[in-house]
Amino acid sequence: MNERKPNPAALLPILIFLLIYLGSGIYFEYIHPLEGQMGFYVISVVVAFGLALIVAFIQNPALSFDEKIHLCAQGIGDDNIVIMLFIFLMAGAFSGLASAAGGASSTAGLLLSIIPGTLAVPGLFIIACLISMSMGTSVGTITVLVPIAAQVARSTGMSMPFIVATVVGGSMFGDNLSVISDTTIAATRTQGVEMKDKFRVNFRIAAPAALLTVLILVVYTLKNPAVSLQAYDFNIWLALPYFLVLLLALLGVNVFVVLGIGIVLFFLIGGTAGTITFSSGFLAMGDGTSGMFETMIVTILVSSISALMRAYGGFDALLAFIRSHARGRKAGMLGIGLLTGLMDVATANNTVAIVIAAPIAKEISLEYGIDPRQTASLLDTFSCIFQGIIPYGAQLLIAATLSGISSIAIIPYLFYPFLLAASTILSIVLYKEKPADPAKP
Repeated sequence: MNERKPNPAALLPILIFLLIYLGSGIYFEYIHPLEGQMGFYVISVVVAFGLALIVAFIQNPALSFDEKIHLCAQGIGDDNIVIMLFIFLMAGAFSGLASAAGGASSTAGLLLSIIPGTLAVPGLFIIACLISMSMGTSVGTITVLVPIAAQVARSTGMSMPFIVATVVGGSMFGDNLSVISDTTIAATRTQGVEMKDKFRVNFRIAAPAALLTVLILVVYTLKNPAVSLQAYDFNIWLALPYFLVLLLALLGVNVFVVLGIGIVLFFLIGGTAGTITFSSGFLAMGDGTSGMFETMIVTILVSSISALMRAYGGFDALLAFIRSHARGRKAGMLGIGLLTGLMDVATANNTVAIVIAAPIAKEISLEYGIDPRQTASLLDTFSCIFQGIIPYGAQLLIAATLSGISSIAIIPYLFYPFLLAASTILSIVLYKEKPADPAKP
């Protein structure tokens, strides 16, 4: 058994981080906004975590500086953390190359050319689901599809917030389920589970919410005039790698192999189509990996802070608090979800929220006998639910900017995130209280 004494003061670094990052975000977003700048991005999350790490080092003088460095190195050197960092690099390279080659726009154009005008709105939702699952990014999907959705709204007189919310909801579906999404990578690697196993657990929760969303959109469409969609340019060969990556991922192929195949295909097909050259392809890969640097640095900083907090007794204090208020596995699962959601509200970044909550969630899952695949699913799902509805998150802010409306106006029409929340809570309520069987998902 763990002999460390619970020490609530050991959680101070996280409190410091929240005060700095959440406080500055609220100030610059709502009290003193800066023109052309999103409030939660004025103070870098890396700087906030760096200050929190300094606080962690100052604490517990019983340990020497070298001993604290050793604890940090052990936290960073965990096998799952190292694998996660490597996958982040490959996912960044794939995303950068795919965007530069025109894969996302071709995929969107291909799918839009297939759907009939009578089903344009539910079609946009399904397209957003497929593209975000293939790309592994909700923000990228929103950037590609919202301008198209806004054009549809303007040409038909349909509600702009409604159409934009449809795309945002679909993008969060794929972000939650894609095996190359940074949220999936963080959730699975921190819990030590296979992505295909997490996908199976997650899909049973997300699919009902997505089907209900499609049904709502179909009913809405049938009550309104058919939409006339224009012809969109696409190259079917540039869309092919995305579909192949999606298929391989669903078949459970190793994520490194999936991303490697995707990179090679986009290089070959993009080069043949003339959308990229040898040099521009590598530049795009470099830009993509650079876009992952902040997430990787945050992962390293959080791993270090978590290792120190665990050694100081912070996790034991948190578990003692949970034990005193939660009874049974379902309460532990709900606690993991709420913890992740609160971290997302505080950081406005679902990947960062998972990285912060993951080590504590792992302790909770061990304490209450929760299947780690279920824990990974809860981390990813709750982070996507909250990220998809907070008005100051990157997803809604970018969607609002591209469509010329307020991010607040989008929230009432976010059917999928709200239905996903209901489906997730229902899955917890109906969860069978039995010992986890590692042989079954």
